[in-house]
Amino acid sequence: MKRAFGTLKTKEKAELYLLKNEKGMEVAISDYGATIVNVIVPDKEGHPTDVVLGYDDVSGYEKGDRVFGAFVGRVANRIAGGSFTLNGKTYELTKNDGDNTLHGGRDMMNKRMWKVEESTDNSVTLSLDSPDGDQGFPGNLKLTVTYTVTPENELEIVYGSTADADTLLNLTNHSYFNLAGQGSGDVLDQKVTISADYFTLADAQSIPTGELTPVKGTPMDFNEAKAIGQDIEADYQPLIDGKGYDHNWVIRGEGFRKAASMYSDKTGIHMDVYTDLPGMQLYTANYVDYEKGKGGAEYRIRNAACFETQFFPDAIHHSEFAQPVIKANELFTSKTVYQFSIQ
Repeated sequence: MKRAFGTLKTKEKAELYLLKNEKGMEVAISDYGATIVNVIVPDKEGHPTDVVLGYDDVSGYEKGDRVFGAFVGRVANRIAGGSFTLNGKTYELTKNDGDNTLHGGRDMMNKRMWKVEESTDNSVTLSLDSPDGDQGFPGNLKLTVTYTVTPENELEIVYGSTADADTLLNLTNHSYFNLAGQGSGDVLDQKVTISADYFTLADAQSIPTGELTPVKGTPMDFNEAKAIGQDIEADYQPLIDGKGYDHNWVIRGEGFRKAASMYSDKTGIHMDVYTDLPGMQLYTANYVDYEKGKGGAEYRIRNAACFETQFFPDAIHHSEFAQPVIKANELFTSKTVYQFSIQ
């Protein structure tokens, strides 16, 4: 099922694809930016609750710069100095985060129209062709992303891509979650766990130093569920530099596994995050303020949290990190799942 989602400045018409299951979960995906617009799940009283921040129509996404629900690529997170060397050749990127490149640079993929390849009642697949040199990266790249609502109240995201040259690739989704409902205020009392013994220490520009820092005994330890607000104002340099949580955790184990969870006592909604990638960025909306959102809501700092599954930031400059490099003509796939339940 689909419906109109507004008109862009280019006069292109955007549409919203509505996915659902029999348990009352509904997800809305726009072909503008392959964006997650709504994630609606029943709360403990059975009331439908939209748990992601966003806008009412496509014009909000066209104007907005907070990347609500965004598909992020070619390379999520930061690349130091806005350049990298691959196979002996140096590539220059656009800098949009001081001297660094963030989420692919200035021409972000959430600001483009995607092609809908296939859609059903519970799934939609979108694609985007990214030409050689796009954002400064090598290779003609074919991207696909499939969003599926499963009978188990999961939002499953499957990424696929091939390129005709060796290139960098680090894809993620930038949804902002508030399990008390979008527009309900801050998430400081919502509890989070992260399956990680280490995080990647970073400098004041959020560029990793290469050091894996143990979380034990620090405000970065989420191995036991704790409220986001418990330690967020701690006198701890990484939190001071990030203005809150905006860091990459080293997810324990390999393969497809649980990375994190989030829970709201107000609604009883619980979310588990699963991934096959090595890292996950927890970001507590530290730079969102006075942003007009869905249904007249005004979003403020720490009104949500992002769980961005990923390769480590700036991995291309750290050979000790898993490398976000795909080889020419080889298929890259990755899966992230957000599963919802009531506790």
